[in-house]
Amino acid sequence: MRERILHVVLSAALVGYFLLAGQRGVLLLAEGTWVTVPLGLAVLALPLIGAWFLWRTTRFVLAAGRLARELEAEGGLPEDELPRTPSGRPDRAAADAVFERRRAETEAAPGDWRCWFRLAIAYRDARDTPRARRAMQHAIALRAGRADASTPPGDRRLSGARRPTPR
Repeated sequence: MRERILHVVLSAALVGYFLLAGQRGVLLLAEGTWVTVPLGLAVLALPLIGAWFLWRTTRFVLAAGRLARELEAEGGLPEDELPRTPSGRPDRAAADAVFERRRAETEAAPGDWRCWFRLAIAYRDARDTPRARRAMQHAIALRAGRADASTPPGDRRLSGARRPTPR
């Protein structure tokens, strides 16, 4: 719940920034000089890019949340079985062991969105956020019927997936 509140607060702050920046861009355009018009266009472009990014991220979070609720209702949501470090992060060795198990599960059933969802969680626990996001996007696409099981994220073969490297 805390993450949801934080997302809403930060999104509201970003929308406020987008509105203020957009207003400044319009004011620069209204000035009409050869310097302020290109500057106004540039100032307007930044909130548009930011709004697009916010929209995509929110859509991803909502879709992943729907999958999590569906998996939880089926009883297939993985338990948090990892020991934690004093800082609260999952233990690296334990996360690697769970990752190997999830990878083998996904290789056995590459068309099952549930396996990809659990693999995404294993990637996240192993602190490999980019691969976690790609695996979750693939799970979302499989669930929606937009992805083919023979085409893993990034058009890689799953057996080529690497264990996350320590940082």
